[in-house]
Amino acid sequence: MTHVLISVDTELSAGRRARGQGVRENFESSILGRCPAGDFGIGWQMDCLDHHGLKGVFFVDPMPALVHGEQVVADIVGPIRARGHEVQLHIHTEWLRWANSSPVAGRLGHNIGDFDLDDQTRLLSLARDLLVRAGAPQPIAFRAGNYGADDNSLRALAALGVAWDTSVNPAYLGGDCRISVAQGQVGAVEKEGVSLLPVSGFFDRPRHFRPAQICAASGMEMRAALLHAAETGQPAFVIVTHSFEMLSRDRQRPNRSVMARFDSMCRTIADHPSLRTSGFADLDRSEVLGGDRQQERLPANLLRTGLRFADQLIGTWRYERQVLPG
Repeated sequence: MTHVLISVDTELSAGRRARGQGVRENFESSILGRCPAGDFGIGWQMDCLDHHGLKGVFFVDPMPALVHGEQVVADIVGPIRARGHEVQLHIHTEWLRWANSSPVAGRLGHNIGDFDLDDQTRLLSLARDLLVRAGAPQPIAFRAGNYGADDNSLRALAALGVAWDTSVNPAYLGGDCRISVAQGQVGAVEKEGVSLLPVSGFFDRPRHFRPAQICAASGMEMRAALLHAAETGQPAFVIVTHSFEMLSRDRQRPNRSVMARFDSMCRTIADHPSLRTSGFADLDRSEVLGGDRQQERLPANLLRTGLRFADQLIGTWRYERQVLPG
């Protein structure tokens, strides 16, 4: 059995805050996925998951509470919990720029990994407490915003009793992600007292990693990677999306291409007897860590990659062009 973790980074946009957008407009766009055609954010994602009998893991960033108050986080957590999906901890430290009161004496950083260990421990402790006060259980899993964690992040998480980290996206290693783990690490590994579970993916051309992210992988590629994980007995497969990912770049229209990929992914998981969606609370660490079991990513297939390029060209033309006012 392969545990599939469909993880949704659920966050208000710090970039939109920087451009002067108010909290209500930011919430509607970034969380609800609201556009003139309707809502295509976490509600739509949960509708699709529920239709297929699947569970999602929503990594919620509570840092906007430092700027807009704690109710905005409760308004995110409440509907997720009511639908029976899992809430875990996310953090975007960009919000410290506008915080009414700084927990780290005014020090700033784009990523959690930009801070020293003491500051990271303070920030993660505060974010955990904000999330719990918003109605979430004590988080047991974490993902850094921008994947921007380092080894001190893992030490801080271990000190706070957070068992799992999924901040490693191999596409970001050596950049924002500074956790010292091998580029080829596929499965879970123990590091600094935390079980590290990297974002999954595949090779879209020889030795080139492509993450299992809804907007980055075609339906065909995601299906092939999921079936490969099931057939090779991988204990876990981590998929990433965002609360606003079903919208066009200008957030004025639903991106029907990405929505179709999300639904296709759900159907693949629901139809395969060896794939099961799980939350981190469902995982047995000894089972997922898997000892010395060798795990390999799906090899490249140029036909699959070429078809995705064609699909992306069409999708970019239809949904990703900025629509200028007339």
